[in-house]
Amino acid sequence: MGKTVPAYRIALEFEIDTWRGFRKALASDKDREAFDEMMDMCRTFASESSNATNPVIFEPMVMSILLGQQKKLRRLELKLQNLPGQENGTLILAVKKPTEELQDGERN
Repeated sequence: MGKTVPAYRIALEFEIDTWRGFRKALASDKDREAFDEMMDMCRTFASESSNATNPVIFEPMVMSILLGQQKKLRRLELKLQNLPGQENGTLILAVKKPTEELQDGERN
């Protein structure tokens, strides 16, 4: 008998393709780049996601994105901890006002 569930990587690419309209509708190139980065996170953890044996492709996609974001947060936290100018473990940051205003339709 054949497989009842397609290989995860194939199903993942099909699912990503179904979001093509969403990606196209994003207002800015920055938004599309962020979307592409999230889809790349899904591809990065495709082997791990296939081991979840979950027929719903979107759930392991979300978990992959969350895991990728968590890893980025940890790297940034480590960099912040190692910056000079910390006193008693507290980092003092100067916040600058944005020099550019957002264009119509552009979001942070």
